[in-house]
Amino acid sequence: MKEEFAVEVKGLTKVFGTFTAVDHIDLEVIKGKIFGFLGPNGAGKSTTIKMLCGLLLPTSGEGIIAGSDIYRESEEIKKKIGYMSQKFSLYDDLTVEENIDFFAGIYKVPKSTRPERKDWILEMSDLTTHKSSTTRSLAGGWKQRLALGCALIHQPPIVFLDEPTSGVDPISRRRFWNLISDIAREGTTVFVTTHYMEEAEYCDELALIYKGKMIAKGTPTSIRKDSMPSDLIELAVSSPFEAIEVLENSGSVASASIFGDGLHLILKNGEYDGETIKKILSEKSFDIYSISSVRPSLEDVFVHLIEKEDALLERGQK
Repeated sequence: MKEEFAVEVKGLTKVFGTFTAVDHIDLEVIKGKIFGFLGPNGAGKSTTIKMLCGLLLPTSGEGIIAGSDIYRESEEIKKKIGYMSQKFSLYDDLTVEENIDFFAGIYKVPKSTRPERKDWILEMSDLTTHKSSTTRSLAGGWKQRLALGCALIHQPPIVFLDEPTSGVDPISRRRFWNLISDIAREGTTVFVTTHYMEEAEYCDELALIYKGKMIAKGTPTSIRKDSMPSDLIELAVSSPFEAIEVLENSGSVASASIFGDGLHLILKNGEYDGETIKKILSEKSFDIYSISSVRPSLEDVFVHLIEKEDALLERGQK
């Protein structure tokens, strides 16, 4: 394993019977970076994370996590990582302090350093004055930060966060990502899955997995630049769902998708052509409120890549 990588896997594959859940994935995650792992439900994210965490043996491929081999040293990997799920992995009937003590014991934190680590978690999660409160009484944002602290209590070099902001409010999500950034700056590698596209922007690097295959990897900027045509049309129109059907059957539009109150379109020639769109819709009596060329968002990019992948599969090219 190259010294600068916290995660390095090649050809990682997992097959269940005749179903390939993860199909020859190559990944390199630089130490101290935030790596975002994105994909729709059933894409293979959770299966991949289980293999990386030493919980599931791959069918084939190779990998080193925090310096340990995923085949021969799975128990060592478990000692070197932190893990936080979207369910927070906390015990609701225990107090905040009891949860911290429990995880300190699970991770075998030396007794001499437990008070210092406990104080750090309480301060980080803003729960110093609530340490005797039961966990079930906490708001979602506090539970979230407490769960992160418990996952980091043994100071692992890498932490895996599986959709950690699911179900919390936008302000709590922003505060949580500020914490993640602080942790990464201090040297901890963060491997995070999320379905919030705006959160993907906070990651140093991203990978998109779909139907078990890696279909894009890079920085948010490079993925946008390399994966999308130069122009994207943003359109506000009456009856947007009906407009999608008309546009996709027009022969001029490669893809059309709902975005906010309106539509985002990609033309087959990849260039901005508002007049053609206006003509298509006007002939069908749609009202056009606005039309402009916009910079693609990551959501646009991922929708485009998934549609492109599906089209290739339908044509039997993959």
